Amino acid sequence: MTTPSTTQQDSTYATLRQWLTVGRFLPGERLKIRTVAAEMGVGQMPVRAALQRLAAEGALVNVPHAGVTVPRLSLPEFDDLLQMRILLEGEAAERGAARLDAAGTKELTALCRRMERALAKANPSDYLAANEDFHVRLYRAAGSPLLFELIDTLWLKAGPISNQLFDTPDAAAVLNDAHEDLVKALTRRDSAGVRRAVEKDIFVAGQFLRRCIQQQR
Repeated sequence: MTTPSTTQQDSTYATLRQWLTVGRFLPGERLKIRTVAAEMGVGQMPVRAALQRLAAEGALVNVPHAGVTVPRLSLPEFDDLLQMRILLEGEAAERGAARLDAAGTKELTALCRRMERALAKANPSDYLAANEDFHVRLYRAAGSPLLFELIDTLWLKAGPISNQLFDTPDAAAVLNDAHEDLVKALTRRDSAGVRRAVEKDIFVAGQFLRRCIQQQR
């Protein structure tokens, strides 16, 4: 039987993992146990356990005399991550499009509109949340838990830098273009077109993020 403390540790871990995935924490940011615990409304012990678990997975880094920090990606690491995302997410998108029903297409269309509104209002947190929902629903439709697990691991590494998309003023003008293309391809039942749209989405965003990394060197 699961104990209450174990349940709280698992839920704390799941929340922190999701926060990392959607870019709530930035590269290089130090995560203080007391601050995170207060923000989450939980005790320090489950937060400490969750942070160490994430560090063991490579999502965070233990730095001597500084505690746990969000890692910074080098250019070679980022390029490798980008290529793997294009490969795996393109596959999941094509498979998902072939299996998605009319209700699923309607949900993705609504999320596309939500991302459009978030960009218009300069609301990066809502854009990133809607963007995650959009891709999760499409990729889960592929029906491959293993493929989704691999993608989710990549998102965990990519999440912290994703917020820096909005440090580039011209990014907002094009970030939703690929989602628009994807929805149009879905309505045509064009699975290959959906794959191309996802690959375009990741590549275009990646070029803005790559520029951010170069500027920080």
